[in-house]
Amino acid sequence: MNRSKEHHHLHQLPLDFYYRPYMGRDDFMPSSCNFAAFRLIDSWPMWTYFAACIYGPEGCGKTHLANIFSEKVSAVEHYPYKIPCIEAKNLTLDMPRQLLSNYYCLIVENLTTDINQEALFNLYNIYRDEGGSILFTSRQAPARLNFTLADLRSRMNIVPSIEIKEPDDDLLSALLVKLFMDRQINITPEIINYILANMQRSFAYAKKLVAEIDTISLAQKRAVSIPIVKEALENLSDNKQGELFSLNNGQGELF
Repeated sequence: MNRSKEHHHLHQLPLDFYYRPYMGRDDFMPSSCNFAAFRLIDSWPMWTYFAACIYGPEGCGKTHLANIFSEKVSAVEHYPYKIPCIEAKNLTLDMPRQLLSNYYCLIVENLTTDINQEALFNLYNIYRDEGGSILFTSRQAPARLNFTLADLRSRMNIVPSIEIKEPDDDLLSALLVKLFMDRQINITPEIINYILANMQRSFAYAKKLVAEIDTISLAQKRAVSIPIVKEALENLSDNKQGELFSLNNGQGELF
């Protein structure tokens, strides 16, 4: 191959194929940073309260645990479908009664103060008073969200909440392998060790880095290697740090 053709191949843009992260119970990786949250999900329906919340940084596995919760409810109650997962920002005043009439278990993701607080207040009361169950997810503990609606704030303050912390090296290693496997990429221990030695220690960074490595590998039509990892690390360091922790590409959480 001459250099002009080689140069052309190095700058080909890969097609943006969608990949589906594996979200089953067997795909979850318990570790010291998330085991308490995993046990909370696994303990349903023996919860001490009608609701619970798992919270932590972007990509830490909240959506994966919510999916496990949904599967468990379906199995225990013999539902032929998964229970609904509602974004907190999409709650409206007409939804709580309708939701309970169809589903007595519910997942409400991404709690923030920038929502219809009266709708959440009504949802809380209806599910508490009529025997429903709600799993909330959030980046912060509900008690620290400081809802402006005082009655809602007092109720959310008593919801049992479990934090998922940033990963240790063992979980990061397993997480990286899973992220590559989700993209059908076989990876060597040498490359995983190199990544661990040079990456930022967060779920969000791991996700972004693997996506960048995959993009470069596809563009260059080369298997993932340490030089490709170096290039990906440099790309993130040069111009993408500002995007990293605001990234939300709609594909859910990491594991």
